[in-house]
Amino acid sequence: MRLAVNIQQQEGWRLQAEHQRSQQCCLPLSSRRGNGFDSGGITGRHMEVDFRRNLLSWFRQHRRNLPWRASRDPYRVWVAEVMLQQTRIAAVIPYYDRFLGRFPTVEELAKAPAPEVLQYWAGLGYYSRAKNLHAAAREIVARHAGKFPSTSEEALGLPGIGRYTAAAVLSIAYGAPLATLDGNVARVLARTGGVRGDLRKPKRWRQLTKRAETLLAQEAPGDWNQALMELGEVICTPQNPRCGECPVWRACVAHERKLTGLIPAPRRKRAPVRLQIAAAILCDPRGRTFLVKDPGAHDRALFSRMWQFPAMEVSANAEQELQRHVSETLGISDPSFRALRALRHTVTFRNMTLLPFLSRVAELPKLPRTRIVELSRVRQLPVSSATQKLAAAVAASEKPALPIPFGLREQPETDRRKKAKKMD
Repeated sequence: MRLAVNIQQQEGWRLQAEHQRSQQCCLPLSSRRGNGFDSGGITGRHMEVDFRRNLLSWFRQHRRNLPWRASRDPYRVWVAEVMLQQTRIAAVIPYYDRFLGRFPTVEELAKAPAPEVLQYWAGLGYYSRAKNLHAAAREIVARHAGKFPSTSEEALGLPGIGRYTAAAVLSIAYGAPLATLDGNVARVLARTGGVRGDLRKPKRWRQLTKRAETLLAQEAPGDWNQALMELGEVICTPQNPRCGECPVWRACVAHERKLTGLIPAPRRKRAPVRLQIAAAILCDPRGRTFLVKDPGAHDRALFSRMWQFPAMEVSANAEQELQRHVSETLGISDPSFRALRALRHTVTFRNMTLLPFLSRVAELPKLPRTRIVELSRVRQLPVSSATQKLAAAVAASEKPALPIPFGLREQPETDRRKKAKKMD
């Protein structure tokens, strides 16, 4: 029954798309390319057909073997699309495999406790994605019989699902004729159409959205969307695009007019902010440490609002400022610290220097919204990558020195003299 419904739905989508395309083709050519696009490039129905054929042929021959392409299961496609938001593919792959190893179905994800979901997401950053993914999984099980919705309206009603994610999942998993538009696709369309300026400005983004919808390959929307994304990721890159390997270079205005370095216009980046964050790593005689969960009450640094070491932003005298902070907020009088190696950590525009300070205490404080755990287990908990780095710094500082082989040890002066005398 489900298969029959999907076939009927796809046929409806196909007829609707053909009607829209026929309406578009009835317009004068000047009208069709007047929406901010250069008069060169992809003009006329034959050029559009060639463009689609060449790009799809290239994609099917050269597509990368990525784990989420092994099937069109909507759950797996959805998890991949969420993980890939603002995160590089190489960084996502190990997390994707581990996450699906623990939560192979939407039902398994829905019934999992939130801390465990965050634990398997820890290190990917942007933790609101994991929270929305978990909330949406529960809604899918409760309201959609455990199946990712097959319509845009229902998909957009799920937590964390926007137009791009909905279009990507529905086109790849269900064959829905929905065009996607992200940074990679926008760059490809801008260069092939000769669109200059800041692509993220609302007017230009609307123009690119219409262009993506016009070019969409109705018979294979999932492959088409992935082909455009793939082209932008591996060929039509922001810097030094490999135009000689591009399957659609003949339809590219930017290549023809030597504008690839100017399209798209560079975005204005927010000026980087440099911060120093000092963290207190308290450790008792049993090898346990102390974590907090309420940044508003315990520190001024934000570690993704997850379990973290007590920390604060510092300026000139990091150790003294941290000692005062720990005394006032945790009730530890005159804590003694040992400074560990400083660490670098970047979150969007914030360039942070993490300053870990280890403190041996007889007893750890017991306060609301705090947790006492074995220091060796911190990196197994749902914590941010910054907290993982701090825990690793402690472990590295306490590794015993490697033993020196006997033959390489420094011998006492008397032993060297006796040995030399024997040799004589």
